[in-house]
Parts: sequence; structure tokens; C-alpha cells
Amino acid sequence: MSKQHLGHTARKRFGQNFLHDNYVIDQIVTAIGPQKDQHMVEIGPGLGALTEPVCELIDALTVIELDRDLAARLKTHPFIANKLTIIEADALKFDFSQLITDDKPLRIFGNLPYNISTPLMFHLFSFANKVQDMHFMLQKEVVNRLAAIPGNKNYGRLSVMAQYHCQVVPVIQVPPGAFNPPPKVDSAVVRLIPHQNKPVSLQNEETLHKVCAQAFNQRRKTIRNSLKESLSEQQLMDLDINPELRAENLSLEQYAKIANAVDSLA
Repeated sequence: MSKQHLGHTARKRFGQNFLHDNYVIDQIVTAIGPQKDQHMVEIGPGLGALTEPVCELIDALTVIELDRDLAARLKTHPFIANKLTIIEADALKFDFSQLITDDKPLRIFGNLPYNISTPLMFHLFSFANKVQDMHFMLQKEVVNRLAAIPGNKNYGRLSVMAQYHCQVVPVIQVPPGAFNPPPKVDSAVVRLIPHQNKPVSLQNEETLHKVCAQAFNQRRKTIRNSLKESLSEQQLMDLDINPELRAENLSLEQYAKIANAVDSLA
């Protein structure tokens, strides 16, 4: 591995923590399993801890990097610059569909800055039909939220929306010492595989977003109260949903029922 990180100080405003543990890096690259002729995209390549070993296995990689210094460094990288297509952009605002040049779906991966990971997930879900899979290093707590089931304290809007769009598979736990500087939290790598067929049918995805936000923004209240803007107590009961339940007790199927009921009333 080249020691390219010498001379670049991690920037707090970008939430930068650089991976440097080779054993962990190998585990992650193995979990991603890059193959030639696939459309690989890395978000936030940073100092190339994943970029370099992935490029050893494939001939072309698209990277999206917001930090100009890091993008400049990759452009002049002695070994891999010729394999990279470097896009200097904010992944949160980037239109990933414009990367589709042929019929190949995207395989997206990255060690995501913790401060943008949740909004970035929601952004990426909107491109799920163009994605084969995603592998992300995240705060362990975020991975727990992605994978949580109803009744679990980590279960929330992110769990419902993630599981509507993708199969969620936690793959590796990563200790703070694998990074420089070490973050104050444990990390984990998650694999997200967009569903070919969604687990529930919806009239309108946006409505699912809306009812989840209403329910979880007041998660201590019963849904009779938190969802009263959308459905009455009687309407919930007509759907066979107990109005005494709280947001974290409802399954994706129940949220879909509620969203479709709201749409049919509109």
C-alpha cells in the first residue's frame, strides 16, 4: 500500500477518518468482490485506502470526491490515475443515474463520512433501480438502524425505507483503531442489495416517506396521535392496525397499508 496519506490532515468539516488497517481493508475489498466489466463507483475515495486495492482487481473505477485536494492527489496517483474517472461533486446532490452509460447497473461502495451517511442513504435509495448493490462503511449504530426490526430501539424511518428498497446485510465490524484519526465509535460495513421486486406495493413512495416521518418524529406517542393528520383512529382500526401502537411497533407492511390508505383518500 502506498503511504499517500502522509501530508494530508483529516478535515473535520468533511467528517474524514481514513482507513489504514490492511487486514480490515482486505476484508472489505473481499466483501465487495469487484469484477472486471462491472460498473464500480466509489463515494469519497479519500486517500485511496479502498481505491488502490479495488483498482488492482479491475480496469476502470468512477470516484466521487468533494475534497479538491484529495481529487487532485488521485489525478496524479502514480499507479491508478489512468483507471480512474474522477468526479468532483457532492454525493448528496449528485445524479447517479447519469453514470449509466450502458445496461450495467452500478455497484457503489465507500467509507462514508458519518455526518452525511443518513441523508446520503435516502438520496441513493432514489436510484435503487439502477444499482446492483452497495457496500458502505458506516457508524455501527447506523448499520444497526438499517437492519433493525420492529420493536427494536434502533428501528426507525431509516430502517423502514432501507428495507423497502433493499435487502440489508451487515458484513464486517470494524474497530476505531482501523482509522486515522480513530473515531469515537465502532464502525461496520453493510451490504445493501436493491430488491428486484419491492416487498410491498405502494401507490406512492413519497407517501410512505411522509407517514414514516410523521410517526417517528413523535415516536413516544401512539400512532393514534402521531398519525392523526393522516388517518383517524377508526381508519387505522379499519386497516386492522391497533391505534395504541407506537411508531417502532409497526412493520413495513403496516406502513405500506397506511400510506396506500392515505393515497386512496387523497
